[in-house]
Amino acid sequence: MGVTDAVIHPLEVGNDKTTWTYDELRQLQNWLENAGLEFSVLEGSVPLTDRIRLGLDGRDEDIEEFKQFLRNCGDLGIPVVCYDWMAGVRWARTEAHVEARGDSLATGYDNAKMQGGPTVPASAKSHEEIFEALAYFLEEVVPVAEEADVRLGLHPDDPPRESVRGVPRIANSVENYERILNVVDSEYNGITFCQGNFAAMGVDIPSTIRRFGEKINFVHFRDVEGDADRFVETWHDNGPTDMHAAMAAYDEAVSDNVPMRPDHVPTMAGEDNSNPGYHMKGRLFAIGYMRGLSDSL
Repeated sequence: MGVTDAVIHPLEVGNDKTTWTYDELRQLQNWLENAGLEFSVLEGSVPLTDRIRLGLDGRDEDIEEFKQFLRNCGDLGIPVVCYDWMAGVRWARTEAHVEARGDSLATGYDNAKMQGGPTVPASAKSHEEIFEALAYFLEEVVPVAEEADVRLGLHPDDPPRESVRGVPRIANSVENYERILNVVDSEYNGITFCQGNFAAMGVDIPSTIRRFGEKINFVHFRDVEGDADRFVETWHDNGPTDMHAAMAAYDEAVSDNVPMRPDHVPTMAGEDNSNPGYHMKGRLFAIGYMRGLSDSL
């Protein structure tokens, strides 16, 4: 396929791992290097708790664990850590069997289907309280990230709404991102530019890529049809975003060493959809499409 780097993002059903020892990271790195791949990003399952995200008692202890995690990544030369600030309710999808072309299956979100149920405790916090907790976290960890030479990439809220099940979201607009980046002005306080989420915000993708430029430390190359209230994942060549213009914007405005992955893909014939968005055939298609776009530049 021409893939050179690997992103570790454990998504297997039942895998709730959030802590990594040095030896566990080394084991993963050895495995990848034996296959000729660079370990370039660890995302999703990082030691970041809701005590940190919500500014609760015990967060300092948890932040110290995150700092050691960054030092471990730095010692091993793992250059990027992708994290998110979605407290209480994580990535939200309400559909996993939306029919797309060729009877493939895509995932989707409908906010109307997220309503009801018990109150989520995190909903007691305000937007400003959650922002203050993020600012506190960044002021503590960015200096450690700089020392370790590990770039942080904040993933957008998914979906990028003002709230989900009553829990405030703050990484949900270009303006909020600029406020977050200004907390600590450092290349190590950066963005995971997830195109699907920025598309759901209603922004122009190529111009927003250029707007953030060198603050982009990691890319999720994908697209959605719809908005933050209701959307469906699309094939990479079949969504509303001009993906060639997006790739051109990365080529012009973002560092050459920023890793990029396809992110969510359709489930295709012969695949059981047990892990929606992450099966291999759609990923093969997406990587080929991305390489074609890149080569055309």
